[in-house]
Amino acid sequence: MKQENIKIALVGNPNAGKSTLFNALTGLRQKTGNFPGVTVEKKSGTFRLSGSNGEQGFDVTVVDLPGTYSVYPKSADEGVVMDILANPNHPDYPAAVIVVADASNLQRNLLLFTEINDLGIPTILALNMLDVAASMKLTVNAVQLAMQLNVPVVKINARTGEGIPNLQEAVRQVVERTEKPELKYFYAPKGNEPALIDEVKELHDLDNDYVALQYVCQHDNFSFLAQPVRAKLDALIEKYGFDETGFLADETIARYETIKPIIAKSVKSEGATEQPLWTRKLDKILLHPIWGYVTFALILMVIFQAIFAWASYPMDWLDENTALLIAWTKEILPKGVLNDLLTDGVMAGIGGVIIFIPQIAILFGLVSVLEESGYMARVMVIMDKIMRRFGLNGRSVVPLISGVACAVPAIMTTRSISSRHERLLTILVTPIMSCSARLPIYSILIALIIPSTKVLGIFNMQGLVLFGLYFLGLIGALASAWLMSLFIKRTEPGYFMLEMPTFKMPRWGHVGFMMYDSVKSFVLEAGKVILAISIILWVLSSYGPGDHMKAAEQKVVSAMPQAPEQEVAAAIASARLESSYAGNFGRFIEPAIRPLGYDWKIGIALLASFAAREVFVGTMATIYSISGDSEDVLTVKERLVQEKNDQGGPMYTPAVCYSLLIFYVFAMMCMSTIAVVYRETHGWKWPLIQLGYLMALAYVSAFAVYQIMS
Repeated sequence: MKQENIKIALVGNPNAGKSTLFNALTGLRQKTGNFPGVTVEKKSGTFRLSGSNGEQGFDVTVVDLPGTYSVYPKSADEGVVMDILANPNHPDYPAAVIVVADASNLQRNLLLFTEINDLGIPTILALNMLDVAASMKLTVNAVQLAMQLNVPVVKINARTGEGIPNLQEAVRQVVERTEKPELKYFYAPKGNEPALIDEVKELHDLDNDYVALQYVCQHDNFSFLAQPVRAKLDALIEKYGFDETGFLADETIARYETIKPIIAKSVKSEGATEQPLWTRKLDKILLHPIWGYVTFALILMVIFQAIFAWASYPMDWLDENTALLIAWTKEILPKGVLNDLLTDGVMAGIGGVIIFIPQIAILFGLVSVLEESGYMARVMVIMDKIMRRFGLNGRSVVPLISGVACAVPAIMTTRSISSRHERLLTILVTPIMSCSARLPIYSILIALIIPSTKVLGIFNMQGLVLFGLYFLGLIGALASAWLMSLFIKRTEPGYFMLEMPTFKMPRWGHVGFMMYDSVKSFVLEAGKVILAISIILWVLSSYGPGDHMKAAEQKVVSAMPQAPEQEVAAAIASARLESSYAGNFGRFIEPAIRPLGYDWKIGIALLASFAAREVFVGTMATIYSISGDSEDVLTVKERLVQEKNDQGGPMYTPAVCYSLLIFYVFAMMCMSTIAVVYRETHGWKWPLIQLGYLMALAYVSAFAVYQIMS
């Protein structure tokens, strides 16, 4: 085999440690995207292998395939596994497969291994979680297992990196092997299956019995098979009277019968096997019908307290130093258009976002700890009963919780939900969950109206309000799901199946990597949009139609002949902004948003944030930098505090701030989310319905809040 463009696939049951092994193998050499033709997230990375006999080393690309319990998919993302492994022409078809197995539950994990092995792809079995197996009084003999399976078997600990060099050596030996390994089938065809297999192999030029069977069973799911080919396979099924349901049941039973003696020879048990004592003790609380929910609520409150309490100092430092940097830049650069563009446009816009880096890092870090520890699985289990009352199931919790980070990948994870009805409902309500893009808006507005006081001596009032906004998003999502479930017809039953992992100490290196990666993604992705919009806004705010801006300036000068120079300059800047293209547009939409308490400046920010919600704060920073006194560089919060309404009072009153907060809890203001909903639902019907009902809900809710509070 040529030592170039070599691909290895990682396959395994959910919670077997596959993704952890992927991170251990590839480190920072990773990238994400979608598998060709489908909107299922694809993670790939590389690691370097040394050559044998003095030969030059080479890079190996690792593709992390979606977790699955068998090669027969129950959801769209699981379907990707066989769409790749049954098609040698697929760009991600691997030279070898590493099957990651949970050593504490080897019998169930070997079911998937035997299926993958029978496909005829060189296979390596990576035994993970041996420490968990040991705590359950289980000992696995890897040598005995390798002899019976006729494949390399490597003991690893993906969390600590133990055994990774041995696994890499096994990969090198497999990919450098010139002769085709002897294939040991773990399933023997029965009845009329051999005749059907032979005809399918001849028809499709296949040399593997089990792949031929997959063509028979899964041809409707294989994207690489044309409709006429599928019709021929249907004809063969009818010709031989092939019963797919009966075959799947017989195959599963036959495989477990084959696996049992292998387990008996390779695994030694020293007494009753059960999960570790401390896992069982914690589960008595965390899975309790009352205390489980109380614990979850307390954990969420701690997270939101930390977002304000821990992040306040670095946020203040960033805010103040950004203002100082803008002031310094204004001083050292020559006065003029470029100076204004750089400071009032670019730097002010970006400065309105980087201030929130500490909060984003803390949020993602704490969520990562919950995932790493195994607690998230408990949340799914206890929430399943609640979710079913609203037309969803426990698996809907994953995208809903993921939506706290970003709705785009969260909606993509709905492919793990087998029921089309539950998947569609989850897609439609996930954007209501408050994502990280809303956090800057929440933070700046809460800081304006909520004092940083203690409640009961331990809870920060600002953190409690933030928790309330996230909780409101969850209530809104569940209520919307229930309402839509009354109108969207259910065509198939839904089910919830999840393996409960043991509790583990979080890997702090992985938590740190998650924080770094999330902050980098937030800054770079949001930064691109914010930079572009900041420049566009600066241009639209600095220039206007005809001589309107010059006339507005002369009018201010005439009206304030005796006023101090600084006050006149601020009034001129405000008048020029109002007469600009952006100001004219803001005035045009102001009648529609005035009932919500918003003026034309907020209207500009609302429209700009349709590209991405986090643009709101950057837009306000840009607008107020242009409309204020250019010589007095203030922080973002100070500018909002000093902003006046048409009556001369403070613009950002509690009524206005709460109205904005409620508006952004429900508003569908993210073009990327609309695009991914279009791709996932294969049309514009549901994205437009989603956009319409969420914007209507946001407007009505914000209107009610403002009218009640003002």
